[in-house]
Amino acid sequence: MQQQALAAMVAWMRLDTALKAFELDLKRRYNITTLQLAVLHIVSERPHIPLAALRKALLAHAATLGQAVDDLRRKGLCQVRSNPEDRRARNVSITEAGSALVAAMPMAGPMRLRDVEGETDRLDRLAPALGDALELFGLEPWTGR
Repeated sequence: MQQQALAAMVAWMRLDTALKAFELDLKRRYNITTLQLAVLHIVSERPHIPLAALRKALLAHAATLGQAVDDLRRKGLCQVRSNPEDRRARNVSITEAGSALVAAMPMAGPMRLRDVEGETDRLDRLAPALGDALELFGLEPWTGR
């Protein structure tokens, strides 16, 4: 086996293990998923975001995102209201409890990239590297695109 392939496999396994452990910790400590964490982060930055814009930002299936938002709403972490400009559309906003939860959580996972400063070279390399990983691992059919 090529040394480069082995090094890439080890790096991937470390990332995969860390992401799974992070999600388990979120569920155990905060009773939310990584998708729900991403929703809360975005909604905390942009009050009254349309559900459709949230779906586009997260590349999430409408039903999956709807379930995540409904669960957050039931937990009192966000609110969902009709858009006054378009009654068919729904806007999502964060509650005080949701804001407190975001403040209490560790800034880790993909959403952390939005706050990383001074790392433009690394970020410029990361996106294509992750794209390469999807292709090299043969995972593109499962990306939903």
